[in-house]
Amino acid sequence: MILIMLMIVMMKTAAASAPGLEMDIKPGLGFRVTEIPPNISSNTQCLEVKQTQIRVIPQGALTSLQHLRKLTILENDMLKTISAFAFASLPRLIAISIDGNVALESIGAFAFSDLPELREITIRRSKHLRHIHPDAFKNIVKLQYLLISYSGLRMFPNFTKIHSKARGFLVDLQDNNHIERVPANAFRGLCTQTIIIRLNRNGIKEVASDAFNGTKMHRLRFTTSVKHDVNDSNVSVRYQLVCICFCRDISHTALSSLPDYILGGLQELIAEAAHNLKKLPPLELFTKLRQANLTYPSHCCLLQNISRNRSSWHTLCSHPEAQYNRQFHRDYCSNSTSITCSPAQDAFNPCEDIMPSVPLRVLIWIISILALLGNTAVLLVLLGSRCKLTVPRFLMCHLAFSDLCMGIYLVIIASVDMRTRSQYCSYAIYWQTGLGCSAAGFFTVFASELSVFTLTAITLERWHTITNALRLDRKLRLRHACIVMTAGWIFSSLAALLPTVGVSSYEKVSICLPMDVDHLVSQVYVVSLLLLNILAFFCVCGCYLSIYLTVRNPSSAPAHAETCVAQRMAILIFTDFVCMAPISFFAVSAALKLPLITISDAKILLVLFYPINSCSNPFLYAFFTRTFRRDFFLFTARFGLFKTRAQIYRTESSFRSHVTLYSLANTLSLDGKQEC
Repeated sequence: MILIMLMIVMMKTAAASAPGLEMDIKPGLGFRVTEIPPNISSNTQCLEVKQTQIRVIPQGALTSLQHLRKLTILENDMLKTISAFAFASLPRLIAISIDGNVALESIGAFAFSDLPELREITIRRSKHLRHIHPDAFKNIVKLQYLLISYSGLRMFPNFTKIHSKARGFLVDLQDNNHIERVPANAFRGLCTQTIIIRLNRNGIKEVASDAFNGTKMHRLRFTTSVKHDVNDSNVSVRYQLVCICFCRDISHTALSSLPDYILGGLQELIAEAAHNLKKLPPLELFTKLRQANLTYPSHCCLLQNISRNRSSWHTLCSHPEAQYNRQFHRDYCSNSTSITCSPAQDAFNPCEDIMPSVPLRVLIWIISILALLGNTAVLLVLLGSRCKLTVPRFLMCHLAFSDLCMGIYLVIIASVDMRTRSQYCSYAIYWQTGLGCSAAGFFTVFASELSVFTLTAITLERWHTITNALRLDRKLRLRHACIVMTAGWIFSSLAALLPTVGVSSYEKVSICLPMDVDHLVSQVYVVSLLLLNILAFFCVCGCYLSIYLTVRNPSSAPAHAETCVAQRMAILIFTDFVCMAPISFFAVSAALKLPLITISDAKILLVLFYPINSCSNPFLYAFFTRTFRRDFFLFTARFGLFKTRAQIYRTESSFRSHVTLYSLANTLSLDGKQEC
């Protein structure tokens, strides 16, 4: 306190010795000061109120400081209130900084009013500041910069009475987590010139449709702030808009839509990492857009096809001499579709439909319907049969179910393609980021992995049965098969779920396959699945080589029926893996970031090779075999259908022995012992 009084005495002495002279004196008020001293020199130009015990800055506390140019109120832990008219009527004040006053709760009416030279106001790090009076800012005609950050405000401050005339006015509201709404006319009356508005990292959930009425906005920037939407319901006040928005930056926000009426003057749109902005307004509203930095390539696909009649923008375009002025005609009158847009289409996101050609559309429907009907029939016959459930029959049920899931995936893709034909770019984001694409991706990965796993299990079971045909004590039991397939289901489910939790992604491409390998974890995931499939192929090769050697050895050759089963299974399963070979080859190269084909070419593989097993297995394993036809007629006879054919098969069966070997190629069950 003695130091403070000494400084004040020195200031008084200096002022007395040089009357009329404006001095650059910078006194400070510090610890143990409980109020602003009334005897501070009137010549003081800079005042810092720091780490004091002042609780209130009352009305007129600084009125005597008519030469004050800069005021700093810093880290006053006891300060709770800035009263009405606290800083009013300071004719030379240029800047006010209120920073780090953690106990500050309110700022009164007209606290910042009638300050003709004030250019800068900063209010920072006041987490308990919950109320700024609606009349706190008034008639600050030269204000150029207003910052409010890290406050506890619940309501958007009232700026409508500032009436600044400064050019390039910057309003910066950031890190105010409790401000949830930007109200109507929030910036009307703020400034008569162009302004820049930054609303960064706030808790904003709603922006009123007419929030920016009455502004000439040069740049609007949202960053990780808006949580929900721009309310566009109040259309009755649109005619009041005077907004000239040259650039709108909404990068890193959760903004989900843009009000149509602010887009007419937009020349640059920046919406990078704005993942919730999935749909653009009608393209005809972007009458002056020249550059767009967006989040999704499909939006650029839309903008590259935009057609605009620019001659309607300027009345002079109709003048006969306008066409002779090349610069004017190019800038204002020529019809142009040129918009610089990023990210442009790439190998993963070409500007095309899901199925880019008619033959592919026809084929995917044929294959998907065959897969659905065929595998459904196989499941019904196998599960509805009164024969004993054996290990081969049990395994074949799982194979049919996995192929059925693949058919569901194909139907989903074909249906979305039909619905979005010629307009896919408009629906791409909703589809690829929605639950539908995630569900389709889950079905296809689950089906693919379960199918490979089951085929491998079937092969191992046949190898074990044939090579140990005379060792009944080594026979594979149903409980063993249940354990094996439980592991297969767990593995397939985990493989299909990982892309939904951030390990790769189903959102990368329109066909919803996990092709995102941008991160190491995703790359390891994709490569691991492909290598496991290749390993399964070699396992099958090894098993059938062993079966072949066993069959060729007369001393250990099993029954003829078992040999036929092995031969037929070899053809069927090798056919399955030959169909998978192109997929595995090109997928591994793409996963290693060395793609050999584009997504457009990959769609041909998707239709012709990827699902062909799911379509062909029911026919190769069942429909073309006599034994399955017998089971089919016996099954349908229970519903009163094909009774005559069923009776014929019953008569034939009565002459056979009680042990019947079901060929895998004949019946999809491979019964080691049949009890019908």
